[in-house]
Amino acid sequence: MTPSSVLGIVEKMADDYENLKSLIRGMGGVLVGYSGGVDSTLVAKAAKDALGDRAVCVLIESCLMPASEVDEAVNQAKALGLNLIRIHADVLADPDIRQNRPDRCYHCKKTLFGRMIEIARELGLGFVLDGANKDDAFDYRPGARATFELGVRSPLNELGLGKEQVREISKELNLPTWKKPSRACLASRIPYGTPLTVELLKRIEQAEAVLAELGFEQFRVRDHGEIARIEVSKNEVSRVFDEEVRRRIVSELKNLGYSYITLDLTGYRTGSMNETLKREDNRGWQQ
Repeated sequence: MTPSSVLGIVEKMADDYENLKSLIRGMGGVLVGYSGGVDSTLVAKAAKDALGDRAVCVLIESCLMPASEVDEAVNQAKALGLNLIRIHADVLADPDIRQNRPDRCYHCKKTLFGRMIEIARELGLGFVLDGANKDDAFDYRPGARATFELGVRSPLNELGLGKEQVREISKELNLPTWKKPSRACLASRIPYGTPLTVELLKRIEQAEAVLAELGFEQFRVRDHGEIARIEVSKNEVSRVFDEEVRRRIVSELKNLGYSYITLDLTGYRTGSMNETLKREDNRGWQQ
């Protein structure tokens, strides 16, 4: 790649970020649904740069989010100078979420973003934003229907920015999230139809902590009752078979109550639980 082409890429990223700030600035006041992930962090940073005190971030803590992720998100918000509000939600009190049907995410987003809209109104902020990007339309995401119905705006998606562009812009801004592995709520590790409980979600959280402590970067532990189905990125699969690593995974996950510990040879991929849905239902909801 020539120096001029590199310069062109950098300039394009700078333009994309300016466009993002300009879009948000035109809203006058915003509340950002913030999780500390790659996408919401970029939106939060742009909102702060564009609107200053008229940009507020809300982190909703629940049993669906690992405690380590909450701590990391809070520390990151402090480092970036974000105006952060933390609230707690008892999501499992809602039977539509607890029963874990394929439309679970719709009900969860409806509840959580509904609360954010209330907070935005109390603060006199005209818009609620999320971190959905262009690529999210290609997965089964019933939560997108909920945010659309609520009028939540997705500035990354509106500007046609996908995950790789988000990471590139974040890298140029020196955001710590630019290479952060994708994360999702803990419920995404559980087959549809299996009721969610605090104990089940905690077990998954503890199982994934084992993989994190062993240095794996992109992973999931999918919970199938007595079976733990481990997904890791393809370039990390061979590490699982290191004898010391394998023994520790087996030992610690058995201590958590799993009888069988398996490795998914397909490797990590987002939304693998959606693969069991009927083809006609397995479409990303698009506006």
